[in-house]
Amino acid sequence: MDPSEKVGNELYQNLGKLFYAIAIADRKVKIKEVEKLRQDVRKYWLDVDAIEDEFGSDAAYQIEIVFDWLNKEENEGGYYFDEFKDFYREHPSKFDSTIKQLIWRTANDIADSYAGKNKSELVVLGKLKLC
Repeated sequence: MDPSEKVGNELYQNLGKLFYAIAIADRKVKIKEVEKLRQDVRKYWLDVDAIEDEFGSDAAYQIEIVFDWLNKEENEGGYYFDEFKDFYREHPSKFDSTIKQLIWRTANDIADSYAGKNKSELVVLGKLKLC
């Protein structure tokens, strides 16, 4: 795996962390949030680039893999938001306007998926907007 593919995989892994942080903001990941994440990965993220993971799958599936792993472990979301933010600051070239729009769309879709956005989710979305 060349260095750009490695960073590409890390991008998707960090997006999984970010989207988990949004879903867990209210302390419980809802089934509708998971379903919306999966829909958005298939609808938007699979066509972003041709990067594959070490198993030959589209690297965008790393978003779901990381999200599912964190959800299974029931981890605190704030830490993972900060990890995403650190990655964002270390690799600004990976975040062109298209990627930023997809991030915002997916983040909003997750937050809206279960009874609209609540205060906790709005706080995380506000922090995302400030990145």
